[in-house]
Amino acid sequence: MNPVTIYHNPACGTSRNTLALIRNSGCEPEIVLYLETPPDRARLVELIAAMGITARGLVREKGQLYAELGLDDPKWSEAQLIDFMLQHPILINRPIVVTPLGTRLCRPSELVLDILPQPQQGAFTKEDGEAVVDAQGQRIRK
Repeated sequence: MNPVTIYHNPACGTSRNTLALIRNSGCEPEIVLYLETPPDRARLVELIAAMGITARGLVREKGQLYAELGLDDPKWSEAQLIDFMLQHPILINRPIVVTPLGTRLCRPSELVLDILPQPQQGAFTKEDGEAVVDAQGQRIRK
């Protein structure tokens, strides 16, 4: 089994940057294209618990669907929010990364550095031009 899994959306810049940071550590992760193969209820509940957040904390607020469904209303229970994410996987915020060191919603993408089992192998600059890892593989702190 692969030690690193990313729940990935290739259309998302943050997700692409996170995947690139994983690869910059010398690891080729298991890539779950969650819009095509969404997690089942048990796995989604497990991921939420492992991240130490609520279902509301995982719901993606950007995009028209969140507003259309009125998901900002506090009336929705955790179970109902999970139902919405299962029915509409685009509502699952991304990327979620699972490693032996933890599970995390990697927004911003450099949060993945805290849970990667291997160090960065060299410099890394995000798609927007922001340098996050130097030539020695060390995280650049702002």
